[in-house]
Amino acid sequence: MVVALVLLSAFLHAAWNALLRLEQDKDRALVAAVGAATAIAIGVAGVRWALGEAPFSGGAAVGWAIVAGLLEVGYFASLARALEAGPLGSVYTISRGGAVLLVWPLSIAAFGELVTAPALAGSAVVLAGLALASARMPAGRPTGERAGRGGALAWAAACAAAIAAYHLAYKAALAAGGSPSAVFAVALAVATAINAARLGAEGRRIAAAIVRTRARRVWLMGAVCGGSFLILMEALAGGGAGFVLTLRNTSVLFAIGLAWAIGDSPRRPQIAGAVLVAAGAVLMAW
Repeated sequence: MVVALVLLSAFLHAAWNALLRLEQDKDRALVAAVGAATAIAIGVAGVRWALGEAPFSGGAAVGWAIVAGLLEVGYFASLARALEAGPLGSVYTISRGGAVLLVWPLSIAAFGELVTAPALAGSAVVLAGLALASARMPAGRPTGERAGRGGALAWAAACAAAIAAYHLAYKAALAAGGSPSAVFAVALAVATAINAARLGAEGRRIAAAIVRTRARRVWLMGAVCGGSFLILMEALAGGGAGFVLTLRNTSVLFAIGLAWAIGDSPRRPQIAGAVLVAAGAVLMAW
């Protein structure tokens, strides 16, 4: 059951990144979509609370949910900038694959997950995939090739660090007695509030205009994003953080397919890199 949830979450995650890649103003469109996802998450948590599921068993779970929200701020901001500077296939592969390499040893140290020979072999395969994915990365449309490639690599690496960190914070919140939907609702509410403040008055005005003029698209992005993370939270509640994040990163293959669909046309090194990252993820989760 955990594997099925992770794979569904993986597809939805790649899909909402592809939708974001199509946006012209990625940062403000992202904040608008995450606001919609927050409303959905609060609604789901409220329904489950009304049905008798306690949202939190103590202050530690709330605290870790807030920490996860602070880390989500870094994730959303770095993701928007990475997709401004580079194509979906490369950015997605580097950010997700890099997160695997970071979260696995940290998960072993924090939650006692086991080190296995396939996990070590998978790490080497993921590293090879990351090297290929970052080689000759095509630049994003808004920038020149050199600036775009360097910026995309830097932001994708920052995104990877944020992904690894918020996964561990989510796992800690769940281990402390938080309900999956309640933890996610609190984290996303924190992230949305900070991101809205970060945009400034003019940025908030533009984001609000995006919501008014493109409501269907914003709610679609919010639903796909929120659904991906809510399913992830259920999987995290039933599986180890390293295992769940690693298996979820088979989504790089979905991202490559979606990149073709939206016209990003990944090159052969990026395709090969994504395949290696996915194969390494499967080995690490074996």
